[in-house]
Amino acid sequence: MTDSPVLLDLTDGVATITLNRPEAMNSLDVATKEALLEVVRSVADDPAARCVVLTGTGRAFCVGQDLKEHIEILRSDSSESLFRTVDEHYNPIVSTLATMAKPVVAAVNGVAAGAGASLAFACDLRILADTAGFNLAFANVALSCDTGASYHLQRLVGRARAFELLYFPRTVPAAESLELGLATRVVPGEELADAVREVATRLAAGPTVALGAMRQSVVFAAGHSLEESLAVESAMMQKTGATRDHEAAVAAFVAKEKPVFEGR
Repeated sequence: MTDSPVLLDLTDGVATITLNRPEAMNSLDVATKEALLEVVRSVADDPAARCVVLTGTGRAFCVGQDLKEHIEILRSDSSESLFRTVDEHYNPIVSTLATMAKPVVAAVNGVAAGAGASLAFACDLRILADTAGFNLAFANVALSCDTGASYHLQRLVGRARAFELLYFPRTVPAAESLELGLATRVVPGEELADAVREVATRLAAGPTVALGAMRQSVVFAAGHSLEESLAVESAMMQKTGATRDHEAAVAAFVAKEKPVFEGR
């Protein structure tokens, strides 16, 4: 339904998740967080979704927590439940987004702030419109960072720069985001949809199990020793070596043909 706060389109193996509250700059109220968690979990479990794209409608990607709803709850009798949203919504959303066994691309159409920036950082690739930018806005509202920012941000830009971006929030424009490593690619706004479609379609046509195994291996290695990481690599090689895609790719190589992957 087009009036839903989160839309899902699955076409040619690409599952596009769209935050759909343009009038609120795609801020995350409770209804949106609940819908997003449901959709993210569904595409993670759907074998037909071989690549996932996260984007927003209107002029923002996502500006994080809906502060209008936040202050209403803060002043109400139910304020004690306010920060349960981290465990009930933000953590499972970003965990599922970051660990699903398939590529995930952020199509950052506008400003991504707070938890919105954190969600983009959890994706494998971030393709930005040239008018987009990131803002780690948590300190501006006297809150700590959430939605995986402490984990992903420093891995993208280094520890010292992560502290700088968190301590002194500002909107980092697209060009600088590219220089810092926050963005994978920057394109003119009118070319964003086509650029993302090209990348996502290519990923969706790839060897999904192998791409997912690479993703999980890289995430695991970020927090484990070389020996542990080598063990996971070995397990993932065993897993991918048993796929139909691997068998087909080897046969295609011998026949000097281009392989067609089924994602299994």
